[in-house]
Amino acid sequence: MKKFFNPTKAEWPEILKRPTQTVEDIEETVNQVFAEVKTKGDAAVSKYTELFDGINLTNTQVTEKEVSAAANEVSEELKEAIKLAKNNIERFHTAQKTDRIEIETTKGVKCWQEKRAIQKVGLYIPGGSAPLFSTILMLAAPANIAGCKEIVLCTPPDKNGNVHPAILYTAELCGVTKIYKVGGIQAIAAMTFGTESIPKVYKIFGPGNQFVTVAKQLATRHNVAIDMPAGPSELLVFADDSSNAAFVASDLLSQAEHGADSQVILVSTSKDLIEKVEKEVESQLEVLPRKSIAEKAIAHSRLIYIEKKEDALELIDEYGPEHFIICADDEAFFAAGIQNAGSVFIGNYTPESAGDYASGTNHTLPTNGYAKQYSGVNLDSFMKSMTFQKITEEGIKEIGPAIELMAEAEGLEAHKNAVTLRLKELK
Repeated sequence: MKKFFNPTKAEWPEILKRPTQTVEDIEETVNQVFAEVKTKGDAAVSKYTELFDGINLTNTQVTEKEVSAAANEVSEELKEAIKLAKNNIERFHTAQKTDRIEIETTKGVKCWQEKRAIQKVGLYIPGGSAPLFSTILMLAAPANIAGCKEIVLCTPPDKNGNVHPAILYTAELCGVTKIYKVGGIQAIAAMTFGTESIPKVYKIFGPGNQFVTVAKQLATRHNVAIDMPAGPSELLVFADDSSNAAFVASDLLSQAEHGADSQVILVSTSKDLIEKVEKEVESQLEVLPRKSIAEKAIAHSRLIYIEKKEDALELIDEYGPEHFIICADDEAFFAAGIQNAGSVFIGNYTPESAGDYASGTNHTLPTNGYAKQYSGVNLDSFMKSMTFQKITEEGIKEIGPAIELMAEAEGLEAHKNAVTLRLKELK
C-alpha cells in the first residue's frame, strides 16, 4: 500500500484517484453488445454468454426443478443465517415506509402525495468470482415490501451452465419471479430492451464490474432507470490510536478481496497506527484464499497520515467513499460531520461486513465518488412519488387570478384561458 504523509490539498485529487478505466475505454464494447441485443434478442444474449462466460445455453431461464434442487444443496446453517439477515433487512426497510402526505395549500386547494411501487424491476447479481447471494436480500426484500409486481433476476452461469445454489435459494425465499442465467453487459441489455425470453423492466438494480456499470448508464438512454452507478467496491477507514490495528486491517482486506479493481484507504492521525496496520495487512493477507485478488487491490490502495482531524474529514468528504468506517475516540465528530458516504460504520465492533450481510442496512451503495449525489438503495428506490390535487370552486377563485397573470406573463395564452373560462362560469 502506498503511504502519504500530510499531503497538500493540491495533491489530494491524484492520491484519491480511483483505479478504474474511463467510460471511453469500455463504452465501445458496451455499445456493440447493446446494439446486437436490441436487434437480435436471445441470439445475441447467447452469443455473448458463450464469449464472456464460456458456456453455450439454449435456455437461459432457471426452471422450478433447478430451484428446488438448489434448496437441498444449501446447508441448514446457511439457510438460517440467510433468514436472520432477511429478517433484519426487512425490519429496517419496512420502517422506511411513509404515510400519505396531505395539505390544503390555500382554502379549497388540496394537494397530496402518494407512493406507488415500480411495477417491473430487474436485479443484477454478480456471480463470477464470488456468488453474491447477499445482494438478492438487499434488492428483492425491499422490492417485495414496496409491492413490485415483477422482479426479474439475471446472474452469470458457471462454466457448467449452473447458478450457485445459494443464489437460487435466496431468490426463491425473497420472492423473485423470474431468474435467468445471464450476466454482464448482455444481461443489462436484455433487461433494457427485452428479448424473446427475458422481460423488459422499468428500473435496473445491482452492482457489477466496470462493464456492468457502463451498461447500466447506457440503459438510461433507453428509458430505463437505474439505482445508481455502482462499480468496483471501495472502503475508507478513519482510525486513531484508540482503534485495533488487526480489526482495521481485516476491514481493509474484506473489501480488497472483492476484486482487483477494488480500492481501500486508511486515513489516520497516528503514524504509529499506520505502521501497525500495514504489518497486519501483510500478515493477514498471507492466509486469505483470495490472496491473489486482494494483493492486486492492495497495490493501488492508500495509507494516508493527516495531522489534524478537521483536515482528515475534509479529505474523506472529497473522496466520498462507498463504505466509511470510523474507529476513533472522537467518533461523534466524524459521524456528525461526514457529508459524502454511502454507508457509515461506527466503532471498533462495527465491521463493514455487518452491513454487507446482516445488520439490516442496504449494501448496494454508490461508488466512484457518486456518494456526493446519490443515496444507497432503500425502500424508496423501488417506488415513485405521485402528486395529486383537487380544487374546489372556492379554490379556483382563490388562485385563478394569479395563474392568469403568470400564464400571460409567460406568453401562454391557452394556459390562461383554461382558468379564465372556469372563473367566468363561476360569476
